[in-house]
Amino acid sequence: MKRYLLFVPLLCAIIAGCGNNEKPVVKSAPVTQSKTMEPFRFHKLVEVSPGQYYDVVSWGRASVDTGAFLILHSDSLGRKYTTTTGDLDGAIVDVFNTDMDADGNPEIIIQAKSSDTTKYVNIYAFEFNNNHANEIRFPSLKSSKSNYRGQDNFYIQEGKLIREFPSYTGEGKDAKPTGGKYKFEYTLSGNDFDIKTLVKDSTLKDTPVAKEPAPVKKKETVKKKATQKKRRRR
Repeated sequence: MKRYLLFVPLLCAIIAGCGNNEKPVVKSAPVTQSKTMEPFRFHKLVEVSPGQYYDVVSWGRASVDTGAFLILHSDSLGRKYTTTTGDLDGAIVDVFNTDMDADGNPEIIIQAKSSDTTKYVNIYAFEFNNNHANEIRFPSLKSSKSNYRGQDNFYIQEGKLIREFPSYTGEGKDAKPTGGKYKFEYTLSGNDFDIKTLVKDSTLKDTPVAKEPAPVKKKETVKKKATQKKRRRR
């Protein structure tokens, strides 16, 4: 009798469970991005073509603003592996791959956020010819430098490097955005960057160049020779 009494509640629980068609809600675990192991801070893999891989890594201990970068080139088909390294100022923001001069040699471009509040960005560019890395110096801003306060946006468009940033007016902490922007296009010619201005801040008025007054030409005075008139004989 006691066994029967114990069996009845258990049977009711099983029946109730079978009658419930709702499935238990399973909570999904939050996806966490894997962190780069110390002393490495940044890693990005760039596959240029089948078998051609470039691992870009930044590393350094006890400092955030300075360090070094590594470009590890893996030629898996030829089984050749080379390393390109350099000093790094700032933290890497992104890495780009393109072929700006269309010569078949890829360029790896590293964008780093500079700790320098007048420069704001550092670009490290290399062109790879087989296993040889050729560094390309990135040019500094000239005419638009006074309106530059960082916030760069770099991207690749039709094989060319595009740079955009908002325009500011004023000095130091008093600088305010004008609402306009600058946009530049970078191409490669030999071992140098060529810059083309695509968009200029239209809110800024161009300061007219003061024309120097034309020099006044002095009138040359022509001295006439005094001629004596001959007297007629009477």
